[in-house]
Amino acid sequence: MAVCIKVNGEERSFDGDVVTPLLDVLRNSFFLTGAKDVCREGFCGACMVHVDGVAVISCLTPVGLVDAKSVLTIEGLGDEGDLVPLQRALEEGDAVQCGMCFPGIVMSLTNLLAQQPLATRDDIKRGLCGNVCRCTGYERIVDAALTLARNERHADV
Repeated sequence: MAVCIKVNGEERSFDGDVVTPLLDVLRNSFFLTGAKDVCREGFCGACMVHVDGVAVISCLTPVGLVDAKSVLTIEGLGDEGDLVPLQRALEEGDAVQCGMCFPGIVMSLTNLLAQQPLATRDDIKRGLCGNVCRCTGYERIVDAALTLARNERHADV
């Protein structure tokens, strides 16, 4: 059975086993390598993507569950010449580390800030609880996201 998915706005299909992890389909069939293959157990967050606007761990999500749904990966957010505000804030805040966990962190924060644009420091920390990063103490990441949320607060005034 072919699984039809809209990935980053483009209709795609996968003709394979419906229990294949979404991560494998993204990386090996669609050649989108932004979601990282790290733990395969759902605790590191490096493979985070959005399915119909909800952050999900792609290493544990069977591709059959995303049939007829929309998937957004880090590649679909923005690129070097056209970063989304969160990516720009992280870059300007010098928050980017080695890059292994970072796509998942960006996807988690994107999901959080879409739901809570006026997020507090505690909200942001809770939003990152599913992401493991061994390179940083998270403070620059939290500070950058908080700066973006504060800018949203001032924009609403």
